[in-house]
Amino acid sequence: MAFEQDGIVQVEVDELKELLNSDTIIVDVRELEEYDEAHIPGVPLIPMNSIPHHMEKLDKGKSYVFVCRSGARSQNVALYLNEHGFTDVKNYAGGMLNWDGERSSGLEWVVKDTGELYKGKD
Repeated sequence: MAFEQDGIVQVEVDELKELLNSDTIIVDVRELEEYDEAHIPGVPLIPMNSIPHHMEKLDKGKSYVFVCRSGARSQNVALYLNEHGFTDVKNYAGGMLNWDGERSSGLEWVVKDTGELYKGKD
């Protein structure tokens, strides 16, 4: 069951699994090395420090859930975007430490600082 922290809805593992098959956009905000090691299949990486560079490319009308290692960085990203007019941003509570679903490795889907998209396996 989702709960709220600092005005941001916190999504738990079962809810995130359901959201993977919805219109919600799930974004991993960890560092490249963390994502390369293990990530949720099909979830793109936009490292936390790159979010301000990509903010104008994100649709404020869409629903987002942010994921990191433990839930702290993703909470900060959700707060930041909420302060900049995004109204439907959520945090995955517990992060990848709590993820018990399928995992992939490699650089599957990475949004680079230039805005360029890298999609590919290994």
